[in-house]
Amino acid sequence: MTQAVLLDIEGTIGDIAFVREVLFPFARARIADVLKARWSDPEIAQTVQAARLSSTGELPTPAEAARQFLSWMDEDRKVTPLKTLQGIIWREGYRGGELKAHLYADAVEAVRAWHKRGLRLYIYSSGSIEAQKLYVAHSVAGDLTALFDGFFDTTSGAKGEPSSYAKIAAAIGVRTDEITFFSDAPAETGAALSAGLDVYRVDRTMPTAFEGREASTAVIGSLSTVVDRTR
Repeated sequence: MTQAVLLDIEGTIGDIAFVREVLFPFARARIADVLKARWSDPEIAQTVQAARLSSTGELPTPAEAARQFLSWMDEDRKVTPLKTLQGIIWREGYRGGELKAHLYADAVEAVRAWHKRGLRLYIYSSGSIEAQKLYVAHSVAGDLTALFDGFFDTTSGAKGEPSSYAKIAAAIGVRTDEITFFSDAPAETGAALSAGLDVYRVDRTMPTAFEGREASTAVIGSLSTVVDRTR
């Protein structure tokens, strides 16, 4: 029986286009200026220090640090310091009203139904925990923070590694087979399935009522198809 629902963001509960066409360009355009203006701020200094440990350079100046962060963005690297810096920049955009996070209507209905049913809801995304919290707090459906019990990012491990899901289950305090995980990424659903989770891959290119299988993985077109079965 499901005790907890674990949700990916990009392509699962939110449109991947919002992340790639709105959030990423927003951060990219501001990285150099934020590093230059806030170079001595403890929050930025700590993030740059983490970047030094993740790179081969010393990053002694804001300009060199910016080049490293932008290079990671060009390579689509899931590097924690980059995700942290992006989260800092997005925080200003959300709070200033420049950003409003996209959520699919079926995802909003599902999380509300699951919360009402007493299921515990968590997000596991490659974006930083702060970025995840900002996403659900400043969404097109309003502030949904109260519906979620916790957030996990790459500090819990890579999303393509089964051990990451076992670690999350331990942190939540449930068995892996008591978690239902939703993601659009086959590598993630495969890893979660190997860890013992109940898994659905969400394929937003399919009709909303679609249900199928890909090898041992259930594939759905939207969360609405299984919202009543997840209990």
